[in-house]
Amino acid sequence: MKHKILVIHGPNLNMLGTREPEKYGTSTLDEVNANMEAHGNKIGFEVQTFQSNHEGNIVEKIQQAREVFDALIINPAAYTHTSIAIRDAILLLDIPVVEIHLSNIYKRESFRHKSLLCDVVTGQIAGFGMYGYLMALDAIVNILQL
Repeated sequence: MKHKILVIHGPNLNMLGTREPEKYGTSTLDEVNANMEAHGNKIGFEVQTFQSNHEGNIVEKIQQAREVFDALIINPAAYTHTSIAIRDAILLLDIPVVEIHLSNIYKRESFRHKSLLCDVVTGQIAGFGMYGYLMALDAIVNILQL
């Protein structure tokens, strides 16, 4: 039976490939998801992806993950710096959670330096572009000690 991994993409990530490619790269969200699913299959994981521009939808998806998924990878995007609701939802989980950012949030505007999730997630990966998602998946494998 394959382990199930949920990948949540936050606001504006549906615009990858066209939104500030100098910061976020030229890969589209569909390409990111396809790479995640292919890498997951290669290592024996089922990867399910979800994107929303709406905080409540993200909170509900995290809540639903409790009984279905073995781990969560989340790029909360701008909600990283503002969402206590997403933080509280993550606190409900008893599974590994990796926070991912395409850009290095600590090399950007000062308001982006604070993550409201960093102390409640298992780990954080930032600044490696699309490759960071694959790194997060590999980290999950290591965390689950497969």
